[in-house]
Amino acid sequence: MDPVEPPVHIFREEPPSTCSPGPCLLPSSSNLQQNHTNISPAIPIIITAVYSVVFVVGLVGNSLVMFVIIRYTKMKTATNIYIFNLAMADALVTTTMPFQSTEYLMNSWPFGDVLCKIVISIDYYNMFTSIFTLTMMSVDRYIAVCHPVKALDFRTPLKAKIINICIWLLSSSVGISAIVLGGTKVREDTASTECSLQFPDTDYVWWDIFMKICVFFFAFVIPVLIIIVCYTLMILRLKSVRLLSGSREKDRNLRRITRLVLVVVAVFIICWTPIHIFVLIEALGDVPHSTAAISSYYFCIALGYTNSSLNPILYAFLDENFKRCFKDFCFPFKMRMDRQSTSRVRNTVQDPAYLREVDGTNKPV
Repeated sequence: MDPVEPPVHIFREEPPSTCSPGPCLLPSSSNLQQNHTNISPAIPIIITAVYSVVFVVGLVGNSLVMFVIIRYTKMKTATNIYIFNLAMADALVTTTMPFQSTEYLMNSWPFGDVLCKIVISIDYYNMFTSIFTLTMMSVDRYIAVCHPVKALDFRTPLKAKIINICIWLLSSSVGISAIVLGGTKVREDTASTECSLQFPDTDYVWWDIFMKICVFFFAFVIPVLIIIVCYTLMILRLKSVRLLSGSREKDRNLRRITRLVLVVVAVFIICWTPIHIFVLIEALGDVPHSTAAISSYYFCIALGYTNSSLNPILYAFLDENFKRCFKDFCFPFKMRMDRQSTSRVRNTVQDPAYLREVDGTNKPV
């Protein structure tokens, strides 16, 4: 096996299949393959290192997010139910990182047909479930900010759970299709095994372009447009009204949560835009035959996956409730001591003898 051959066979002139493991909008065909010998052998090593970090941080972080939402009653809000759904999708896709890293390093898929189908299906589920959940979070924030009366009926944890179930069912239309179409195939030119979607050879080009365009619009363009509209209306509302809820405390919380959701959505779009644009250009046009183009493609994939490990970090820095719950889980003894110390101070301040001493008299207070 050529040690400098690209680790994932996505660029080829006569492609028999599509979608190697990776974000499953992946371009599986391209005439860029003819320049594959120029790829540095360091690329799969760097990508594998990135995937390893994503696997550890993403799996641990998202599992912790799900745990604190389940564990603490105060965390069971409508917004956090959506965050739970997002964390579940992200945690699920991080479990595929070891398998994809192995394929990058071995330049072949060694795990068999069944696991290939599962990995591709998880990729699709993550892609669609994540963007649909973020879209619903944006709609949820729009209702909370612009229609506070309607929000009392619409924004409940139960309805958020029902919407999450609907999101998974909708994503299943793609995820189950990936299970059916996914499979392994031995390449004749290299004798290596690839894991990909298997389209009919006669209609391959048509199916390949159709798949990429559908993913681009339904898993990116349309949801992002909805998100932009929601946040544009929210910004106009926030600028025109100084006090949204009649209470300064509630108003601060409303703006804080809205800001958190906005940051999470923005980071997602930043991480996923490059690969979506790259794939669309590759499908409809002609990408330059260069080492830089192929290298950029691999790093765009890695950037998309990196998003799955960033959300828990954002919650920890931007949301006080998540921060306290994370500390309580990671440092239970310290948090318990802090609460006991606070309780003792409060009891001392309220003690009558202490109050008489502060007052400077011995009279009962």
